Amino acid sequence: MEEVGATFQVDLRGVVDLLARHLYSGPNVYLRELLQNGVDAITARQAVQPDAPATIRVKPFAGDGLEVADTGIGLTPDEARELLATVGRSSKRDIDLGVGRDEFLGQFGIGLLSGFMVADQIELVSCSATDPTAPAVHWTGHDDGRYDLSEHPRHRDQAPGSIVRIRPRRGMEHWLATDTVTMLATDFGSLLPVDIAVEVPLDQQRVWRRVTEQDLPWLRGYPHELARRQTLTEFCEKSMGFTPMAMIDLDVPLAGVSGVAFVLPSAVPPGSGGNHRVYLKRMLLGNRVVGLLPEWAFFVRCVVNATGLSPTASREQLYSDDVLLATQEALADQVRRWVIDTLSSESNLAKQFVRTHHLAVRSLALTDDDMLDLAAQVLPFESTDGARTLREMADEAAGPIVYTSSLEEYRRVAAVARAQGVMLVNAGYVYDGDLLEKLAQRPGWSIRPLLSDDIAQVLSPISPHRELEILDSLAAAAEIAEPLNVEPVVRRFEPEALPAILLGDREGDYRRAVAEAVEEADDAWSGVLASFGHDSAASRQLVLNDANPTIRQWVKLDPSSPVFAAGLHSMYVSAVLLSGESLRAREAELMNESLGVLLAAGLAGPGASAGGQEGPDEPLGC
Repeated sequence: MEEVGATFQVDLRGVVDLLARHLYSGPNVYLRELLQNGVDAITARQAVQPDAPATIRVKPFAGDGLEVADTGIGLTPDEARELLATVGRSSKRDIDLGVGRDEFLGQFGIGLLSGFMVADQIELVSCSATDPTAPAVHWTGHDDGRYDLSEHPRHRDQAPGSIVRIRPRRGMEHWLATDTVTMLATDFGSLLPVDIAVEVPLDQQRVWRRVTEQDLPWLRGYPHELARRQTLTEFCEKSMGFTPMAMIDLDVPLAGVSGVAFVLPSAVPPGSGGNHRVYLKRMLLGNRVVGLLPEWAFFVRCVVNATGLSPTASREQLYSDDVLLATQEALADQVRRWVIDTLSSESNLAKQFVRTHHLAVRSLALTDDDMLDLAAQVLPFESTDGARTLREMADEAAGPIVYTSSLEEYRRVAAVARAQGVMLVNAGYVYDGDLLEKLAQRPGWSIRPLLSDDIAQVLSPISPHRELEILDSLAAAAEIAEPLNVEPVVRRFEPEALPAILLGDREGDYRRAVAEAVEEADDAWSGVLASFGHDSAASRQLVLNDANPTIRQWVKLDPSSPVFAAGLHSMYVSAVLLSGESLRAREAELMNESLGVLLAAGLAGPGASAGGQEGPDEPLGC
């Protein structure tokens, strides 16, 4: 038989499970929704009765449930039937209560439905404020979808408003415990513009503890700035868990946004920002709301209240629309202006901010030209002449500012550059290379990356006579070093104490990486990888310092002796470590093998396996 006009049978338990697992972050939001229902009802009543009381009283019963009573507009029997026969449905009464209007945030039916996340039964008793002759409404809903709705004569002293009572489901009793309810009420409702109090035990009796503040702490009147700063510091410590370094006032009237950005007292890594505490119409939306500020502003945590922004369906994040985008831009500009104004001064705060949040300054400088110029004046960069600002280097350098794009490259050549009086900047840290590239494009700056010719200028070639003396040793060293994809060369450079350095370039490093991948790949992939330009040329040079006594002794050894090969391997590994690279398995094995050979030769006695001529070191030929 065909059924026309039949309705779906909805499993309420399944809907509640869907809410708990996929819409809301957790069961704790049940109290937020009940408080929001109360606030919206009070707002609706004050629209017609401006002098009506605005109170919400939350009463936990030890292990037996919770009662939330408000002095809101209440419900008539007809309104109750329309609203509560289908929980969660939008209706004319929802419109009357303000759904879609700026004064309201919640939806009555959804607020009740969220209570089933912790309860198996919800009871509502309500008296209308708009119709004093209307009887009281008594509604009882169960988590299996059943409900009972009845009317009762209104008592003479029964004030308008609603009382919601919930009975905990098994395993959810802790969510209705007094301490938990007090914490949730304080967290969600402390800034609401109504009088909220929780009944708590005190000295063998129960008293009402008020959890709301009269005004937003950043908009409250203060006798002087110090008092304001102390209050906001305490608010930050209590709500966000840290003592701020500084505070930035935020104000976007277009979106009804006001608040404070608190500067973190310690450094945090890039990408760790975005966890802001946001209130919508003074109800807590969440303390980990993202998307309020750009990524470079990871050094602040904001507390804001907004009346013109919209929440997502869960009311735990902000809905992305044109108003939010405009708000983000305005807030970012206010934080940016504070940073520029602070760093333009020579205050202790400016110095502390640079020490602590230099990464944030670097990040902002990549997106803002004004900040880029300021960053060049205040940010320290590591160099062979110590920590210096780019402006100081530019004023003192006879030529362009030269930098290395990686930490490994800087470590390879820093000692040589320092000994030769060449200023070299380490741009291997996060943001530094991009900053120098961006600054190099601006007028008045001469900045470029390190070139191989820069190092060649401080590596003096040896004389032809000396080349002939060590020709056989160098040829043997080239053969030994070939499996390492490195070419040994001999030069003279300062400091003399440095026996060898490892030089490479980007193209050479690329060829080396491909060669290593070809060796490790199976037959199917090795052919593909080899097509990317792998050739037999060594990608790096092991530059041996002929001014170093150890090197001058090493080249006298018999090239066929184990000590000769072990000496070359140990100098290669030392150069790798000096460059800041980590040892791969093969290099660690070489280090152990060479150390064993050299120890054995040392224990055998002088000249036992050296294979070379003994005698004093010969002077360098000209």
